[in-house]
Amino acid sequence: MKIQVSMRVSGEPLKRAPVSVVLDHNGDRLDTRTDRNGLALVDIEPVSGKVLVDGVARYHGRLEGHIRIALWSPTESGLAEDGAPGGAGGGSTAYPGMQTRSLEVNGRSIATDSEGYLVNLDDWSEAFARAQAVAEGLDLTSEHWQVVRFLREYYEAHGVQASVRDIIKHFAGIWGREKGNNRYLHDLFPRGGPQKQGNRLAGLLRTKGEH
Repeated sequence: MKIQVSMRVSGEPLKRAPVSVVLDHNGDRLDTRTDRNGLALVDIEPVSGKVLVDGVARYHGRLEGHIRIALWSPTESGLAEDGAPGGAGGGSTAYPGMQTRSLEVNGRSIATDSEGYLVNLDDWSEAFARAQAVAEGLDLTSEHWQVVRFLREYYEAHGVQASVRDIIKHFAGIWGREKGNNRYLHDLFPRGGPQKQGNRLAGLLRTKGEH
């Protein structure tokens, strides 16, 4: 049996993703991973069961032939009531017509939109920030990390992205006016300043009007 896992919007294969097959009649579980083409091979006779991708049920039915699973994001919600793959989870930023690309982070393929914003906010890690910075030609310093962590902490506390005014006020108090100003922050993040490039590296949403 072949299991093909890909991204719904871009059609890109989900590489090296954990895949498990659980048989209905006895609960036996077979574990494997997708290859570079998003393909997992499982040697079993036709039987009823579930297919889990990264620990989440994506398919339930007859296990035979070529099963294709398309995801909005690697961490979208599980099966809908009718047994079909569920919609994008609460952490997904997918929207109609989104063009996506993959970023390799510690051997895992992470989905972003065409500019580098995460498709699923739960995929953020410091390793993602480093990889995205490399992709954008940015060498991260301790000052970059201070901004990234402030942006994430502000979002977690308030549920919205920090405004430019909030960012400047915070870092003027820490760094002084010589560095805590709009020009210096844009020098740190030359591709759109902290509200664009900073939010991308921090794994946060776009600000209003950026779609």
